[in-house]
Amino acid sequence: MDTTSTTQSRKSSAREDRYQGHDYYQLDELLQEDHLLARDAVRTWVKQEVSPIIEDYANRAECPYHLFKGLAEIGAFGPSLPAEYGGGGMDEIAYGVIMQELERGDSGIRSMASVQGSLVMYPIYKFGSEEQRRKYLPKLGSGEFIGCFGLTEPDHGSNPAGMVTNIKDDGDHVILNGAKMWITNSPVADVAVVWAKDEEGIVRGVIVEKGMPGFTAPEIHGKWSLRASITGELVFEDVRVPKTNILPNVKGMKGPLSCLSKARYGIAWGVIGAALDCYDSALRYSLEREQFGRPIAGFQLTQKKLAEMITEITKAQLLTWRLGTLANAGKATPAQISMAKRNNVNMALEIAREARQIHGGMGITNEYPVMRHMMNLETVLTYEGTHDIHLLITGMDVTGINAFS
Repeated sequence: MDTTSTTQSRKSSAREDRYQGHDYYQLDELLQEDHLLARDAVRTWVKQEVSPIIEDYANRAECPYHLFKGLAEIGAFGPSLPAEYGGGGMDEIAYGVIMQELERGDSGIRSMASVQGSLVMYPIYKFGSEEQRRKYLPKLGSGEFIGCFGLTEPDHGSNPAGMVTNIKDDGDHVILNGAKMWITNSPVADVAVVWAKDEEGIVRGVIVEKGMPGFTAPEIHGKWSLRASITGELVFEDVRVPKTNILPNVKGMKGPLSCLSKARYGIAWGVIGAALDCYDSALRYSLEREQFGRPIAGFQLTQKKLAEMITEITKAQLLTWRLGTLANAGKATPAQISMAKRNNVNMALEIAREARQIHGGMGITNEYPVMRHMMNLETVLTYEGTHDIHLLITGMDVTGINAFS
């Protein structure tokens, strides 16, 4: 089967992506030239490569694997990691605007990129040996390798410290046993950064490679959300992993939690893109759709919806811009990132729901992107820390009292 011609035919039959962007408070004036160049390059790529095919792939619950290489070519894998290790050498705001443009296309596409950069490349760079960096990072940055991140377990979601996945000493190797669940990219991943407890009960990071005997990654089917993103399990049955694959520079939950902060930061930016796409579609539809002799944009209740949408988007844009300046200065705290992730995902989901109403019956069809965004955002609301868990993180930060236990 000629997949190239099939992809081209899908593109030719798809609708035009007319999105232009919305900046009510002129925040572009706060961005540097390299931020704008990166954003525009990714926006162009999304319009050309993602928008024409994403509804079809989501409808069939199939991952557009060919986009992994394109994501690498536009610098979406580890944009803020050093260029010598396969990253983009840019700052945290550039990383944010790239994630925003990707999620404007689809949350699953942003997930493909943010997992690769924030949850695989970042821990290898931050906690790995120089040998590990040189071995894995350039191939991950170029898209030659696909990576995944193994933390969540079937019985330990919001309490990752309760993990039972473990490693036991075996000379020059360790023996890895356990299972991870809801792992983005896992069925197609070449490497997995896995968190497991050693014989002293200390959490360690281990790089596991595809093909190691006893390591399997079955795909999870039946998802109504993130349908264009591939998700699976990680299963380890007496997997012998060389000790040279253990991340040497971190012990304990600090390792995986710092990776989650990096990913949550990207989500806080990314979901603004989904909200903008829903708002953009609703605004154009309301100006074109006529009822009772005039565009529905002329009715008060429609204007109320649109005005509240752009207000909430603008507030989220300001929140993430400030968070980005703090991140660039090394001052962004995990609690600040949690606040932005929780606020912005909820904002985007509410906007998707309002946009669906403006589109009326057409809003539930794949002729418009809002229902796909809405279903995707239902997952984003609870992954990388649930909506309620992030609320408790903020609560603990402001009161000093841990409500988790």
